[in-house]
Amino acid sequence: MDATAVDLGLLLLRLGVGLPFALHGAQKLFGWFGGGGPRGTAAFFASLGFGDGRTAALLAGTAELLGGLGLAAGLLTPLAAAGVAGTMTTAAFVNNAANGFWSVAKGWELNGYLVVVAAAVAVAGPGALSLDAALGLGPGGAPLAGGAGAAVVAAGVVGGWLRWVTRAPTAADGS
Repeated sequence: MDATAVDLGLLLLRLGVGLPFALHGAQKLFGWFGGGGPRGTAAFFASLGFGDGRTAALLAGTAELLGGLGLAAGLLTPLAAAGVAGTMTTAAFVNNAANGFWSVAKGWELNGYLVVVAAAVAVAGPGALSLDAALGLGPGGAPLAGGAGAAVVAAGVVGGWLRWVTRAPTAADGS
């Protein structure tokens, strides 16, 4: 396969995943496109056990908006991919894991696909049709992808930690 086809394929993949992801972030942060905005999103995160949900809503919305735009543009690609993958890793564990794998049962299937796509773009790099290439920032490559992978794990841990420290006390806590 020639390099032009690979670059075009990477562009299509980045746009097809990054732009909808950014739109989800705009739903959370601004209430655009039928989203809940800051209040509705915070209430949703509170229902998942993230305290009052405001911090989780801001972090998830920002990671989705900036990660999606960065992925689509191929800008700071490993960091953008980490934002996408970290958000989906947290969603998979917090909101979908108990339902099993299949999306039809509200499982983590779609979350898993998005994590794999983000990781693949981080490993392959954004291609020549990207802002990273235009700015001479170099390909993603294994070293940067390793950093993105570490960021994904950290984002999942931080997401779980935020849920734990911001949750309302329960009878089990002795409250």
